[in-house]
Amino acid sequence: MISATMTDVHEVEVVVAHQERATLRVGEVFLKIDADRTRIDVEAEAMAVAPVPTPEILWRKPPVLALAALPGTALGRLGEPSIASPGAWAAAGAAARRLHDAPLPPWPGRTPDEIAAHLDSRCEWLVAERVLPVDLVTRNRGIAEAALRPWTPAFTHGDLQLDHVFVDGDEITGVIDWSEAGRGDALYDLATLTFGHEERLGDVLSGYGADVDLDVIRGWWSLRSLHNIRWLIEHGFDPFLPGCEVDVLRSRM
Repeated sequence: MISATMTDVHEVEVVVAHQERATLRVGEVFLKIDADRTRIDVEAEAMAVAPVPTPEILWRKPPVLALAALPGTALGRLGEPSIASPGAWAAAGAAARRLHDAPLPPWPGRTPDEIAAHLDSRCEWLVAERVLPVDLVTRNRGIAEAALRPWTPAFTHGDLQLDHVFVDGDEITGVIDWSEAGRGDALYDLATLTFGHEERLGDVLSGYGADVDLDVIRGWWSLRSLHNIRWLIEHGFDPFLPGCEVDVLRSRM
């Protein structure tokens, strides 16, 4: 199988790489290499049962998972305008709803109390290291509180970034990167999907087909930003780029 899918390959593209994991593109094959075998196991199991299109698993030999490339293009990129149609965004919302209505996966998710404790430690670091002004952190920590309420667990993707959703016209061709899938808050997926693209929330909700608490969505936007900034900095990414995490926080002031 390996030789059949990698013949006549002349270059390897590094899609993403940091200390924990890397994704390489070799021809029409994506190789995901993860130091944590649990994430590889979760990804494979989640894709097997998710009621939405996912990449074909070509082969699996931990710590490597080989996936076929999806047709189409990503819904968009953080920090860049999305050229995808309103219909494509609505289709992403409909796909999220199918996932959230599916039977729960067997592995557990994090509780609001666990998330809050981790968030507080991240906020303390942001202030102690003078990464962000105190008032910016305090304001967004307060907004994040709306997300930290009891929720009915749903089958969630866990990292439903817009560049993890592939579309062709108004059709979803597949959703990638399932290593964070599990039982969680459905609104977290919707907030992650529209993170940095607040103007697309209406399109997503039209496809999702259910009323949602917008304060909770905004809470997850702030929480995701506050939570991720330290990880991004320590792994060589820049949360200060236009349209990214710090701009999302500033938009709440």
